[in-house]
Amino acid sequence: MDVSNDPLRTAELTVIGQVTTASNVTLVCEAEQDEHQVLRVVYKPVRGERPLWDFPDGTLAQREVASYAVSEALGWGVIPETVLREGPYGIGMVQRWIDIVDEGPDLVDLVPVGQIPDGFREVLRALDPSGHPVSLVHAADPRLLRMAVLDVLINNADRKGGHVLAGVDGRVYGVDHGICLNAEPKLRTVLWGWAGEPIEDELLTDITVLVKALPGELGARLAELITDTEIEALEARARELLEHPVLPLPSSQRPIPWPAF
Repeated sequence: MDVSNDPLRTAELTVIGQVTTASNVTLVCEAEQDEHQVLRVVYKPVRGERPLWDFPDGTLAQREVASYAVSEALGWGVIPETVLREGPYGIGMVQRWIDIVDEGPDLVDLVPVGQIPDGFREVLRALDPSGHPVSLVHAADPRLLRMAVLDVLINNADRKGGHVLAGVDGRVYGVDHGICLNAEPKLRTVLWGWAGEPIEDELLTDITVLVKALPGELGARLAELITDTEIEALEARARELLEHPVLPLPSSQRPIPWPAF
């Protein structure tokens, strides 16, 4: 693949802002696409990462790129294009910016108990900061279902509601995959609405393609980003879904990330 003219990979990045609510340094940048257009991206330099004791191998940036590679191998396009490259503060993860829909209900939301919108599924009930009972809900959207299955495959430890984006292009994207692909079970997600339900044949076909791709080019690419043990665990999770095609039930005492948004 010729990447010499791909601004995401090669163009000089100019920092225009920072996401101050992020746990690690997250910068918004622009890259000149041509004489009349600029490409907006998210840039997370490795030097701005906070070490995590339970993710000691590699970098969070590498895990972001590896998660993107898995999404692409499945053909699902859940994760925006993501690369590892040099930037203003050294090597880091660079990802295409997603313009989001700012109207209508959020795909993941908190609503008063008993007021679940049509087409939504309840995940749990809790109390909001004011002590009022609320339900955590998410849309029963097939685009979101693919994301839920992807989270199982990549063992996503941090699928917050704010990591689910409804793009203006009509697609649903997931972002922030720095703590994924650990060999130990760590699935924490707000997308438990399908737990215990069968996985559709179409998705299982895509997972079969993923398993067949792992010994080849995909596996070689992942080996540059995560450990062999983690690649083997990814394959084991995929095979488990093929042998038992049901979305798992929560199995830990903390199945939802904190905060949830």
